[in-house]
Amino acid sequence: MSPLNDYLARSAAAIAAIVERDLTEEMERAAVCVVEALREGKALLICGNGGSASDAIHIAGELVGRFLKERKAYNVIALPANAAVLTAWGNDYGFDTVFSRQVEAHGAPGAVLLAISTSGNSPSILAAAEQARMMGMTVISMTGDTGGKLAPLSDILLNVPSTSTPIIQQGHLCLYHHLCEVVEARLGDG
Repeated sequence: MSPLNDYLARSAAAIAAIVERDLTEEMERAAVCVVEALREGKALLICGNGGSASDAIHIAGELVGRFLKERKAYNVIALPANAAVLTAWGNDYGFDTVFSRQVEAHGAPGAVLLAISTSGNSPSILAAAEQARMMGMTVISMTGDTGGKLAPLSDILLNVPSTSTPIIQQGHLCLYHHLCEVVEARLGDG
């Protein structure tokens, strides 16, 4: 088998493992929470570092712009996208609180934080989840196999059964594209 086909086979096996884990109930709860928050004018805030930051921005792009159909924009903010806040706050106060500060600014009771961390142990993501919980927000987390330290801070855990960062990220892509599709189908224009 070629290296490419070997990689694709491992990727397919990882997706099959997510199917076996059956996150249907958790995904349904996540979709309900996001739809209810957006319908009530509350925000969906999304955070992640590195590749997960790119995922956060991707999700916001799909939900503010459009995923599969033309409709009004949804109130979704990718917290890693604000370079001025990240660099100013990170420089003056430290990187561990760059997302929790933004949750404090944009969050509200009934809003949702989607926290993305392949390890579940990123200090900035943990701080954001703690801040969201203090504010009465729902915390939905996308992680790797165990959920790490983020698991007990999560109301809903979507954990991909892998310890390989690239494989976890591929699983996250499938999960959040499905979430976008469901949210858009249920919420429509509002």
